[in-house]
Amino acid sequence: MSEEWRPPAWIYRETRPPNDDAYFENMTRVVFIAGLGWKMIDKKWPNFRKAFKNFSINEVASFSSQSVEQLMKNPGIVRNRVKITAAIHNAKQFQNIRKEFGSFQRYIDGLDKSSNYALVIKELGKRFSRLGPSSARIFLFSVGEKVEHPRE
Repeated sequence: MSEEWRPPAWIYRETRPPNDDAYFENMTRVVFIAGLGWKMIDKKWPNFRKAFKNFSINEVASFSSQSVEQLMKNPGIVRNRVKITAAIHNAKQFQNIRKEFGSFQRYIDGLDKSSNYALVIKELGKRFSRLGPSSARIFLFSVGEKVEHPRE
């Protein structure tokens, strides 16, 4: 008999991430998981933390094209240029949200969550790179939002 499945420790269900950097880390993880196995990403995640400066929004937002080239040579992470540049773009979006709303949590709290987060998912997809409907739904779930699996 196998153990009951439990969500990985990085999925916030009973509480929300403690700060914007933690929200950003979860979003980046969801972007990198897309199309890959979460176990493989989970195994490499300590390397991601180091490579992405512990997901400091300000540090990642300041990454240059030279930084991207260094990350592309890092065998400890997934070397996908599109996902790496998406993380940098998304860090800049987090900075913009901080300026406009004060924090990511205030931003997300201000969005219309009716219809099972349909408008939130659309808004996240417009603002953030590589965050389509499925990834946005997983991200919302991972940060403790009450989004439900869509019914067919």
